[in-house]
Amino acid sequence: MSITPRPSLSRRGLLAAGGAVGVGALLAACGNEKASGPAGGGSKGGPWSFTDDRKKKVSLKTVPQRIVAFTGTAAALVDFGIDDQIVGVFGPTKLKNGKADPQAGDLDVSKVTIIGNAYGQFNVEKYAGLAPDLLVTNMFEPGALWFVPEESKDKIAKLAPSVAITASRTPLDKIIERYSELAESLGADLKAKKVTDAKARFEKAAARLRAAAKSKPVKVLACSGSPDLFYASNPGINADLMYFKSLGVDLIVPDKLDKGGYFESLSWENADKYKADVLLLDNRTATLQPKDLAAKPAWAKLPAVKADQITPWSSEPRFSYAGAAPLLEGLAKAIEDAKKVS
Repeated sequence: MSITPRPSLSRRGLLAAGGAVGVGALLAACGNEKASGPAGGGSKGGPWSFTDDRKKKVSLKTVPQRIVAFTGTAAALVDFGIDDQIVGVFGPTKLKNGKADPQAGDLDVSKVTIIGNAYGQFNVEKYAGLAPDLLVTNMFEPGALWFVPEESKDKIAKLAPSVAITASRTPLDKIIERYSELAESLGADLKAKKVTDAKARFEKAAARLRAAAKSKPVKVLACSGSPDLFYASNPGINADLMYFKSLGVDLIVPDKLDKGGYFESLSWENADKYKADVLLLDNRTATLQPKDLAAKPAWAKLPAVKADQITPWSSEPRFSYAGAAPLLEGLAKAIEDAKKVS
């Protein structure tokens, strides 16, 4: 079996090529400015402003009432209590069977207009027809709006101002805080029981993961599988992996990263380069899952696979307490149940 040359792909380029691994791309330094707006989280009749992670301040005469957002972003805002203001979404929203994509979270996909369901899809005419007040999305690359096509970004920018929240090279909990600030500025009540319960669950899950990592010092590899390559992800870039590592999880750091530093791509014959006890496997629909990988001899030989110590990795997390708590709980359980096999 010949070794496949390592590709040199950006986060955007990788997704366009088929979505092989969930990793962040380069980010400008995350702005430390806080959201500004009406006292108490915003009044529908008063002026509104917010400084995003491009350090760009967006000011409007009233709180935005017609928001179009990346699906995962919209789902995070819904978790904080912003719902009726979201009129449209773009990004993975519906699966082929018509059900909501996991990234949609608790967003009611039947009540929003989908202006693009996959990477590269963004119907500008449909977007204009929604008369948007604001576009909100993540930012993996400096200044780049996630899932907003490069070729039509100028047309899109003329239709409504935008807010971008950093989604990489910053720990998960810090990004969630930024989303909470944005949601509060839009009118969310952060003291609502739904929000405080979710935050309490998140904090309990974080404590559980910290305890699990301390009592079971197993090695964990965040990875992703494609037909030709096995990707070992860098915990220095992905927001969730950075946070897991800060809690004490022994995440393997690849030593020969591809250009950009997102991951190390390995031919399948070299998939055993890193000795892991637990595999945190990218579970997005565009990537290969255990049932798909079972036919690969190199996969079957991995110690963690033999021990059935594989746990799903939501490599594009929902940046809310409600969205992130299950991720912490899932990894904590996997570590609690794991044994040393490498």
